[in-house]
Amino acid sequence: MTSRPPRSRDIQIDRTVSSRRLRAACLCLALAWLPGARAELVVSANDSKLTLTNGLPLVVQSPQPDTVSVIDLGVGRPAVLGHVQVPTSVVGPPTSVAVTPDESIALVTAGAKIDPTDPTRLAADNRLSIIDLRARPPVVLGQAQAGSGAAGVSVTRDGRLALVANRNEGTVSVFRIEGRALHKLDTVPVGGPDSGPSHVAIAPDGRSALVTRDGDHTVSLLAIDGDKVSYTHHDLGVGLKPYGVVITPDGQEAVVANLGLGRGDNDTISLIDLTLKPPRSVETYTVGQTPEGIAMSPDGKLVAVVVMNGSSKPKESPFYSPVGRVLLFRMNRGSLTRVADAAVGAWPQGAVFSADGRTLLVQSMIERSIAVFAIEPGYRLRDTGHRILLPGGAAALRTAERPARGR
Repeated sequence: MTSRPPRSRDIQIDRTVSSRRLRAACLCLALAWLPGARAELVVSANDSKLTLTNGLPLVVQSPQPDTVSVIDLGVGRPAVLGHVQVPTSVVGPPTSVAVTPDESIALVTAGAKIDPTDPTRLAADNRLSIIDLRARPPVVLGQAQAGSGAAGVSVTRDGRLALVANRNEGTVSVFRIEGRALHKLDTVPVGGPDSGPSHVAIAPDGRSALVTRDGDHTVSLLAIDGDKVSYTHHDLGVGLKPYGVVITPDGQEAVVANLGLGRGDNDTISLIDLTLKPPRSVETYTVGQTPEGIAMSPDGKLVAVVVMNGSSKPKESPFYSPVGRVLLFRMNRGSLTRVADAAVGAWPQGAVFSADGRTLLVQSMIERSIAVFAIEPGYRLRDTGHRILLPGGAAALRTAERPARGR
């Protein structure tokens, strides 16, 4: 049967519909680029070099390249926007990636690489990659050199400075962000070569920062004055091997994840009061074996602590568990209250909250995926069953730090 040719009215309707769709698409695109508008991007760093065989970390033979995955959390179901090959490492805390406040670029450190003289071993690395988050798929814009064992990285909330903790040399690298490029300003010593600076968290006002030192069980206070970053020589005592650290949006408190010695003991998190003169650790809480990841909700009401729970130990170990765990703590001024606890994948790493505080993402290095949890009334954690699959082992996870919505 021969179809009839379109009438002029049909053509007019088609054109009207197409015009409406085009205007709607243009409006959505324009809104996406308005100042303050954002897609709520999450960036996952994925290490393909290292695997875990019955509790023993082993270098993969002829591994695939490391990658970074860009995820949109601002949609009904978190969606992967793209992947790009970027050197990174699971060695160090799961904060080896940072996102600028305008979500234009991500910075990713590489603390370890395959030893060029022995492909069965890892060697320290110092690369800091710059990724264009507005490209689809994302692209690498360039690289800078941080310090040996470059680990945790953070960006000031005005998007002006980036600080990198260098675990293998006892320093913090300071970079000025110039558009989509980096200019290295300084390298600040914060301890001896074995002090192990692991992560640096910057206060919301951009005037100070905390550096965890897992090598000598210390947290150090930095002062920031414009482009000048200096070590104040004020050190805080917390738990064994402080690793990850987060600061509340009002800048009054910080929470430190203390990695512990990995001997099966229950490890801790520490609460720091930054309003005291001088700041100091005021409370300690037991969380279980090996708290690797730590994240704070944008409103400052919740802290998520990702605990290995023995999932990275040999199966014959009395401390072994097949799963990790994520714990939720409610922030009260001067104290923390544990409100939820849920199982996560083995060898878990980073975590991030959605901007509205209703969703929590948690990585699993073994499963090469990110679990999506719903935070329900009463601070209940519900595993939605949704998994974001990654091309490599999930090693670090961050999103842009946002202004507080009130506590």
